[in-house]
Amino acid sequence: MSPRAVSEAIFLSLTMKYIISYTKPHNHFIDIEFITEVMQDETFVQLPAWRPGRYELGNFAKNIQKWAAFDQKGNALKFQKINKDCWKVQTKGVSELHIKYNYYAADLNAGSTFLDATQLYMNPVNCCVFIPEKMNEACEMKLILPADYKIACGADHKNNVINCKSFHELADSPFIASGALQHNKFVCEGKEFNLWLQGECKADWSKLTNDFIKFCNHQLEMMKQAPFDAYHFLFQIVPFKMYHGVEHTTSTVLALGPGYNLMKGELYENVLGVCCHELFHAWNIKTIRPVEMYPYDYTKENYSKLGYVCEGVTTYYGDYLLFRSGVFKEQEYLKTFAERLQKHFDNFGRNNLSVADSSFDTWLDGYVPGIPNRKTNIYDEGSLLAFVTDIFIRKNSENKYSLDDVMRYLYNEFALKNKGYSDKDYKGVVEHFAGTSYDNVFDNYINGTQDYEPLLIDAMSFIGCELKMDPCTKFNENALGIKVNEVAGICKVVSVYPDSVADLNGLAINDDILTINNIQIKTDSSGTNFTEWCNYFGNVPLQITFASSGIVKSATLDPRPCAFYKTVKMQKSLTVNDDQKKNFEMWCNNKF
Repeated sequence: MSPRAVSEAIFLSLTMKYIISYTKPHNHFIDIEFITEVMQDETFVQLPAWRPGRYELGNFAKNIQKWAAFDQKGNALKFQKINKDCWKVQTKGVSELHIKYNYYAADLNAGSTFLDATQLYMNPVNCCVFIPEKMNEACEMKLILPADYKIACGADHKNNVINCKSFHELADSPFIASGALQHNKFVCEGKEFNLWLQGECKADWSKLTNDFIKFCNHQLEMMKQAPFDAYHFLFQIVPFKMYHGVEHTTSTVLALGPGYNLMKGELYENVLGVCCHELFHAWNIKTIRPVEMYPYDYTKENYSKLGYVCEGVTTYYGDYLLFRSGVFKEQEYLKTFAERLQKHFDNFGRNNLSVADSSFDTWLDGYVPGIPNRKTNIYDEGSLLAFVTDIFIRKNSENKYSLDDVMRYLYNEFALKNKGYSDKDYKGVVEHFAGTSYDNVFDNYINGTQDYEPLLIDAMSFIGCELKMDPCTKFNENALGIKVNEVAGICKVVSVYPDSVADLNGLAINDDILTINNIQIKTDSSGTNFTEWCNYFGNVPLQITFASSGIVKSATLDPRPCAFYKTVKMQKSLTVNDDQKKNFEMWCNNKF
């Protein structure tokens, strides 16, 4: 065997090993021991700075309380922290490196790590260190757990040991270990799907599996191939209101609540929506990935302008495929579509930062409101632009092709060939199936801030629908141009329509409304009565006092009814022709 072959054989035999344990779960500290062979004088040990699925820095190292390095004999090694989440360890003469640290796991959401007396829930990308040059080596994680615990995980595991082919797979393999897991499974198109529920809820398995089979089958039939043989829906059911999902290649974690509402009404619709959305992510972003994220670099921002595809197209399909597969009725789908439209028209940041630039800037402030009217929302704007693009392709190809073909092409020609795609690639694939230039949409609406209401109207018309806009039922919104909410017992301004009555009279976001026509504004658990008083007084001058940065001010507001905020929805047109009916039916697989 040649020296190079010997070296490669040794390299391939190396693994990164983890031992996970804990002693006082109520304190939320997980003890982690990381073990790996080393062959250099200095070894750099890295903790991820962010997690795929949320394109902002997470800075997980802030959750580490203790950190120490040892050799194979237990001798302490010198180390230095060289930045916020990387350590340099002196390993001259050391064959095996042991890192021992603890991780504070007190947050429970779909992308976190959490420990208490009932469960160990871990997203390894939050809390597992790695050696950068060993990212493609096998990883082994041994879990020290109570005897009655079961493990829900998309990665291969047996006897409390999780095995992954690389750190990338480990980082993408969250798990729940608990003695209280509820489990059910079903098979679609030869693929096994698992439903795991952790938390207090009474699962209606028949209802769940009946609906899940429909949209899972539909996605598999649409994409033709899947990046998984088995898929796991990991539910964290909490006793309070929560709605959050995070995608992975072989699983998704859903944090939802309250548990007593899980199987009914709006929350159940949300369960279906987020699960359909996250499953589609197994293709779109986990395998069909922007070139800037191929491969992931966990140490720093991975900037990309393609969030409108990664999240926007997925949001579109998350709702649309429920309708197309028969899970949602027309009324349920149109309600979700109206929510996207409403957020679009109520977000004036769309006039200042394009959806492509807003995608890039998720790393800056993508998951908080940020300063007023700075940016747009990649989920909602991206979803509406995906709808426009889908209809654009269908219209120009006379219904021969659709956005489905674009996603299949990206999967076959990029994901399966182990390469990422660029925004120009996406544009080119759309043009290929549409048979015409996509420049107008791409330049003016995706990468520009031009108002695309005409595009929406045209797309809706193709399928026999129309954009319906009515004045908001709240007088303060439609006539004054101001939205309010109860925040900590105060009537707080949360949105102001540009150049509205409120705006021109000096009211701004975060101001506190104190009185209207000398009547004190009250708030309680149900909200604020400001809206009721505005509705009561109606179209007369309103004397308002408000506090802005601690200074009490007054203004006289002369209402302009129906001038500002609107209620928006898509509805079927009353007059349609046979072509529009046919287009609708081909688009959604439902009768007009």
